[in-house]
Amino acid sequence: MCELFAVSSSMPTEISFSLDIFSKHGGLTDHHRHGWGIAYYQENAVKIIKEAHQASDSLCLDFIKNYRMKSSIIMSHIRYATQGEISYRNTQPFTRELGGCEHVFIHNGDLKGLVNNPKYQSRRFMPLGQTDSEAAFCYLMTQMTAIWDAPDFPTLPQRFQVFNFFALEMQSLGLANFIYSDSQYTFVFSDKREVKDKKDKKKTVTLPGLYLLQRSCQTHSGDTAIDGLDIKQTYSKNVVLVSSVPLNDENWMPLTTGQSFVLKAGEITSLIEG
Repeated sequence: MCELFAVSSSMPTEISFSLDIFSKHGGLTDHHRHGWGIAYYQENAVKIIKEAHQASDSLCLDFIKNYRMKSSIIMSHIRYATQGEISYRNTQPFTRELGGCEHVFIHNGDLKGLVNNPKYQSRRFMPLGQTDSEAAFCYLMTQMTAIWDAPDFPTLPQRFQVFNFFALEMQSLGLANFIYSDSQYTFVFSDKREVKDKKDKKKTVTLPGLYLLQRSCQTHSGDTAIDGLDIKQTYSKNVVLVSSVPLNDENWMPLTTGQSFVLKAGEITSLIEG
């Protein structure tokens, strides 16, 4: 199953990835070989770097290791394919424009009965690929149009309500861990996750779907050194990390099934307990 990672920070934070190492977290060393991607915002626009094969063979890997992305919102996805061919168009993160902002979406899970189902399709937002994840994102964007096309800019409660209703509906179709950003806020929904045993290759569904780590500081809290991930928190007062698995020995908080919350500038601004 895929791995998700996201950062929300009160000030632009520098992050450097080594994805071939990062993908091994959780004991799934040779599991996430079907693609990877990183999205990071500059104002309301997003830059996405992604490939449809394992990071250890990537020609972009040296660039990713050495180029320090600096942003207040960063999202990463490492793919293990459950639906759709291994291809660039099926590789996350996915992005669409709505209301003059670029919206970004990553998903961990497996949603049944979603792809090619007329109930979840529209002409305005159509998938380019074949995955349940992109189909879900297009459905979310379709639901968001009612508030983003209105004369007034959508409020946070409006956005959160649409996102949470969407996530709960998707949860009824299968495993549904989502991280979504509209360039201002980052929305998170935690479910369960499927784990593949490294020895016998059996798959089991387990809790939690996601973990959260919060940090606060006055001026400088030092760097976070994790195998495959380097976070430089210079003058960043607040930072929140969300990940499919704990990335170091700090106090990562397991999220409950059905828990939904919103991040803004390194803080939780809205929360619905599962």
